[in-house]
Amino acid sequence: MARCQMTGKGPSFGHNVSHSKRRTRRIWRPNIQKVTITDENGNRRQVKICTSHLRTLYKVR
Repeated sequence: MARCQMTGKGPSFGHNVSHSKRRTRRIWRPNIQKVTITDENGNRRQVKICTSHLRTLYKVR
């Protein structure tokens, strides 16, 4: 399933709730993107990370 390789963030589960309060199961999946990053040693590698963590990476640089 979709899982961030950096943070470990995965899908979360809950319910869709209609106006009449009927509940049906649903899944919120993280927005996983395949990106190439350079690590601390200067090596380039391809990872699958969520976009919220990708924003944090660009913010830190």
